[in-house]
Amino acid sequence: MKFGGTSVADGASVSRVVDIVESCHSAGNEVAVVVSAQRGVTDQLITMATELANNTDSSGIEPFINSLRIRHGKVLLESAEDYADEVGILVEEQLCNLENILNAVHNLRELTPRSRDYIITFGERLNSLVVSAAFRQRGIPSETLDGCEAGIVTTPNHGEAMALPQSEEKIQKRVLPLLADSVPVIMGFMGCTDKGVVTTLGRSGSDYSAAIIGAALDADEILIWTDVDGIMTSDPRLIPDARVIPSISYLEVMELSYFGAKVMHPRSIEPAMNKNIIVRVKNTFNPDHPGTTIVRGERRDTRVVKALTYIEKVAMVNICGAQMIGRPGVAKAIFSQLADRDVNVMMISQGSSEANITLVVEESQEETAREALSALVRQGMVRQVTTNRDVCAVAVVGSGMAGAKGTGGRIFTALGNGGINVMMISQGSSEVNISFVVRQEDGPRAVRILHDEFHLSEEDDE
Repeated sequence: MKFGGTSVADGASVSRVVDIVESCHSAGNEVAVVVSAQRGVTDQLITMATELANNTDSSGIEPFINSLRIRHGKVLLESAEDYADEVGILVEEQLCNLENILNAVHNLRELTPRSRDYIITFGERLNSLVVSAAFRQRGIPSETLDGCEAGIVTTPNHGEAMALPQSEEKIQKRVLPLLADSVPVIMGFMGCTDKGVVTTLGRSGSDYSAAIIGAALDADEILIWTDVDGIMTSDPRLIPDARVIPSISYLEVMELSYFGAKVMHPRSIEPAMNKNIIVRVKNTFNPDHPGTTIVRGERRDTRVVKALTYIEKVAMVNICGAQMIGRPGVAKAIFSQLADRDVNVMMISQGSSEANITLVVEESQEETAREALSALVRQGMVRQVTTNRDVCAVAVVGSGMAGAKGTGGRIFTALGNGGINVMMISQGSSEVNISFVVRQEDGPRAVRILHDEFHLSEEDDE
């Protein structure tokens, strides 16, 4: 079971988490728990560390440390009063370590990827102590493990590390023996290299931690506890009548995660998929709701389209020139230039004439992409590189689209009738995802139009 930041944000929430785990554990199940930092703490750590590296003023360190002390101390008193003194000492040790490294960042005026990763794990370090104490308060034996102690061995890519195969054996040796008599509380979002250097697993990395551990333990289920009832047909802030999807395939949820749906981490599906483990997304604040079940999904869906999402803050990069036609190596040169500058390409589209290649990148990487590709203009390989930030990407996802005739026609006819111009289209051979680019201001309306077109607010007829 993984519990996100909102699920452990205060004393009442932590008590609710203990209720959920206690119910499952008392029924005879072996349970391992992965926890995130309390809501907002990781962002605060990032902000503080960044400011200290770029500012001569270090006066903010002491108040920041004290705010964390008060915040976690309050939750500890509310959820594990009998252990407040004992665990309070451990919390203080973590805060002392954090204060020391923040002072080091300020003195050096440098925040390396390695030190940044170490700093932003302190939200999990502090919160895991509190949650574990809350289990003990309820009479459930528990101990805390950080990602390294739990056996998660990763690549050295700070900020976006990936688990290595040797993690499985280490997790089995370290975590499996604890399950018979206790509920281990494992710090999410973090692991370490084979040399013991702390790494983090990227946005929503606690999902990934849970999947890595669940897969290594051959768990019956991996449960992702969050603050919504499950994976929805679209963002409820855009579509008030968006509906929880009862069942979705691994592939579909990977596509949705990549294209902006924030319920699951894109990489967190793969470990479960490799072991064919059921993943459930449920609401900590409404535990009786069945949530969403993520399965292999080999049978054909009755619904053509399952869900819609879109990504803001992207930019479209257009590379054109007659000299590209029939010239081997152009695509290689384009992607090599971008890879050398660490630019991630999210979507690709190329016309059959070969005179135009259009890419979508994150808005923050637009200038870097343009500068990288300008070298090809100087070399005469392409004629022109232009960019456009006033765009967003919309994704239509559903395994039922595979082989279904007329789906593309329905999508683009509905958009055309709504007066929305499509600037770029991209579709993979799996046919699970049709993605397109529209103007930024048209994105929310495009999602609403297609949500209505495919009747996604109606209950499944499965």
